[in-house]
Amino acid sequence: MLPQRTLKTLTRAVGVGLHGGQRVELTLRPAQPDTGIVFRRVDLPEPVDIPVSAEAVTDTRLASTISTGAVKVHTVEHLMSACAGLGLDNLYIDITAEEVPILDGSSSSFVFLLQSAGIVAQNAPRRFIRVLQPIEVREGEGDALKWARLAPYHGYKLSFEIDFDHRVVDSTGQRVEFDLGQGNYQRDIARARTFGFTKDVEMMRANGLALGGGMDNAIVMDDYRVLNTEGLRYEDEFVKHKILDAMGDLYLLGKPLLAAYNAFRSGHALNNKLLRALLAQRDAWELVSFEDERQAPAGFTQLARAW
Repeated sequence: MLPQRTLKTLTRAVGVGLHGGQRVELTLRPAQPDTGIVFRRVDLPEPVDIPVSAEAVTDTRLASTISTGAVKVHTVEHLMSACAGLGLDNLYIDITAEEVPILDGSSSSFVFLLQSAGIVAQNAPRRFIRVLQPIEVREGEGDALKWARLAPYHGYKLSFEIDFDHRVVDSTGQRVEFDLGQGNYQRDIARARTFGFTKDVEMMRANGLALGGGMDNAIVMDDYRVLNTEGLRYEDEFVKHKILDAMGDLYLLGKPLLAAYNAFRSGHALNNKLLRALLAQRDAWELVSFEDERQAPAGFTQLARAW
């Protein structure tokens, strides 16, 4: 059987939110089979649980926000990406503010936290959403066109193309493909940081955003160059961060996908729209598990054997 997975023990982190700039504490705890990933706001008079799902996403401006009623958690995508990349199914995430800490701007710190706690198999089959028919969402036309697509694939593969008119981004490559069965998430994707431009910072801060951002947790560029003294972590770090974000956004489905994802200029909003379009077309997907792990795609069996 290809089993569900959770943490062996709890682990903690402290940081600041990228947009709100608030100090926040995270505690990541094991959860029983079929719990899913649940954010828990423990700073409120009564703790409130927010289980992840496509429908729980209520705001996608510059980050993915999930909520239940008036209770929210912002900027969940990097932590969710780490959970997707390591194959974690069940997890409680206790949080003391309304935004996940940005840490170093990538998912590598979350990968380290999860690995330090240890990952264990559980006595329940891992359930996947297998895409049976292509699903596509599109917005805009001409130079404003953006789209995202899911297609049938025995595994999990993501292809992303960005289109930034900036000399640094142009020089690094604006398209990348990552196949979980052939690549390594921790090595190939996890260290890619979020990025921004100095010309946008003043506007964002005037709107109460990016208050916790800086060169210790983002790639910052002026009109000509990267301002971070250490430079880039990958030659194509910009588009790899978009893959990282997409993996986190898509894992908000609540279960791992068996599909090929392709996107052009997509972002948090379009990624969530794609998930909702998939769920709305009931004949386009099915729930599956693998009683014999030899029948499962290579990338997922490799994850299962890594712990």
